[in-house]
Amino acid sequence: MDKHEGRDAAAMRFDDPWYDALASGWGELDGTAARSSAVPQQSHAAPERGPSAAEIYLEVQASPAFQQVRGRYRRFVVPATLAFLAWYVAYVVAATAAPGLMARPVAGAVNVAMVAGLGQFLSTFLLTWAYARHARLRRDRAALELRWDTQELTRLTEVGGGGR
Repeated sequence: MDKHEGRDAAAMRFDDPWYDALASGWGELDGTAARSSAVPQQSHAAPERGPSAAEIYLEVQASPAFQQVRGRYRRFVVPATLAFLAWYVAYVVAATAAPGLMARPVAGAVNVAMVAGLGQFLSTFLLTWAYARHARLRRDRAALELRWDTQELTRLTEVGGGGR
């Protein structure tokens, strides 16, 4: 950790391709429908060079391909999360509000509450399987292509057009 501290630590952070500029507050919309600067202005004069890694990543983040991957992710995760939370809340409410229903025997000593409780575990495993399958079939290839293209752009900027 000591290796990155010091004068060059901040500059190193901006060139890190995995640094999330939007999470830090840069690049967000400033109310004028235009993105604000992704990298703060530096006080010392730097030689002209191509776009920085942060600028490349912000450009990719605004691209239709990235938005499509994020949209596919949200279209799965939001309904799945809401359905799972509704199922969990229904179980808790039924356990507290309808103890007679939950105590009703299903088979032998197994009652409705036990079946519903085991259903919670089963639904967790099914949701995990569905998420992994959805990611593999709908998002992984597109995300991998985006990552590859982004890393190539970053590499080309650093090696060829960047002037470093």
